[in-house]
Amino acid sequence: MVTELHIIICSTRPGRVGPAVARWFYDLAVQHGKFKVMWVDLAEFNLPVYDEPEHPIRQNYRHEHTKRWAASVNAADAYVFVTPEYNFGPPPSLLNALNYVYKEWNYKPAGLVSYGGISGGLRSALVEKITLTTLKMMPMVEAVTVQNVSAQLDVDRNFMPGEHHVNSGTSLLDELHKWAQALKTMRQ
Repeated sequence: MVTELHIIICSTRPGRVGPAVARWFYDLAVQHGKFKVMWVDLAEFNLPVYDEPEHPIRQNYRHEHTKRWAASVNAADAYVFVTPEYNFGPPPSLLNALNYVYKEWNYKPAGLVSYGGISGGLRSALVEKITLTTLKMMPMVEAVTVQNVSAQLDVDRNFMPGEHHVNSGTSLLDELHKWAQALKTMRQ
């Protein structure tokens, strides 16, 4: 049984670091070997501020951008959000994307790879977990926290993980896989 994992880059701003961190985690997830891994970049979806006339629980989407986003979210069995911290909270692009759909998120596990300055995006990750539980998702306790991310980029802006990042990422993937298998039964 194939388990599809979507690694979602949450920042959409120019000059963002998210793709560098996400590339590293994508490679780690592929090496892990238990998932079909997909790369999802919120910037490529270009979602406007929520503009559907009906509540997302009805799934009566009017706009093509929503239909494409709903199909992407629905295809996954698990998610990893690669997320920065903006003013002690999540990026607006992520909250907007989470709010676009509802049932497509339900009964799926989610992991967080957060990055930032000295806090490593921890405050953002904590706030995001509240929203994830409201969407009937199961946020993992295991996580990857990247402190002072700009100091961990090489001259080509590739993320250079430490051993603790790799170990944390592997633990996160192990737990995501367990939960993804268990929660599939709730979605059937």
